[in-house]
Amino acid sequence: MLLEKLSNASGASGYEGEVRNIIKEEVKKYVDEVIVDRMGNIIAHKKGNGPKIIIDAHMDEVGFIITGYNEDGTLRFYSLGSINSRIPPAKVVLIGKNKIPGVIGIKPIHLQSKEEKEKVMSYSDYCIDIGSNSKDETKKIINLGEYAVFSTSFGKFGDGLVKGKAFDDRIGCSVLIEVLKEKYNCDIYGVFNIQEEVGERGAYTSSYKIKPDIGIVLEGTICADMPNISDNKKVTEIGKGPAISIMDQTSLFNIELSREIIKIANELNIPYQFRKSASGGNDGGAINMSGEGAKVVTISVPCRYIHSSVSVASLDDFNNTCRLVIEYLKKL
Repeated sequence: MLLEKLSNASGASGYEGEVRNIIKEEVKKYVDEVIVDRMGNIIAHKKGNGPKIIIDAHMDEVGFIITGYNEDGTLRFYSLGSINSRIPPAKVVLIGKNKIPGVIGIKPIHLQSKEEKEKVMSYSDYCIDIGSNSKDETKKIINLGEYAVFSTSFGKFGDGLVKGKAFDDRIGCSVLIEVLKEKYNCDIYGVFNIQEEVGERGAYTSSYKIKPDIGIVLEGTICADMPNISDNKKVTEIGKGPAISIMDQTSLFNIELSREIIKIANELNIPYQFRKSASGGNDGGAINMSGEGAKVVTISVPCRYIHSSVSVASLDDFNNTCRLVIEYLKKL
């Protein structure tokens, strides 16, 4: 499936080329025009009448950037996007276009002092081990400024679940591609933006160029349906349908659009839920504030463990998100 191909592709913020090539080849079959702008955003135009609509998903994933060499041949690095410093130790990563494998190393717990065991480690405490024996050897293989991503491979498991890396937001990209396969009366721009994880940078330029009336953001969002979390703090739950956002740290989403989408979901018996948190942000903030602004709504696929080395999502939630967006657009 396409989601598997997108999830397995490498595309840290600022290095989205592999993902961009996959999407370009796929969407050109369904739209009238495909443009890649100066920043690297894909703008897939499906011409029509009525309101001008951006449907947005971002191509980049959280990852790492190489910042230096250690004398023993290991690498220093830092995060690209928000990855909690508790996440990286002992994970396998792939570095650069050649996908050179590396292991994120940390001092063994047997050798840590009491103070080290009690503190939260930082990126300065880690290194990436590529099996090199010296600094000079590593310099011949890895350049400073190279990117790295987690090596997790996509797979199905459980009852209709999938696991893989970068569901934020390759799952949104997959929904958007499914949406572009259908026919509509409205004027649709399917926009696959870059650098969302480092400040929605791509969305500012693409939105300024298009000047939409409406923006629909497709995301893989936080899911906290774990046994040690009370029901009122479960932001979204897997299997309960697409999540509609009310607000986050970058946007107060348009209530009229949200109500229209909810009405369609109720009429067609499409399950949905509300995203019960205002934390985080997405390209909606950029779309909302570019040019003369736009009405914006976010529809998300719940994903467990996002911004880590692996995510989990439901194929039913994915399919219901596609259906809800398609039915809404057909009624415009």
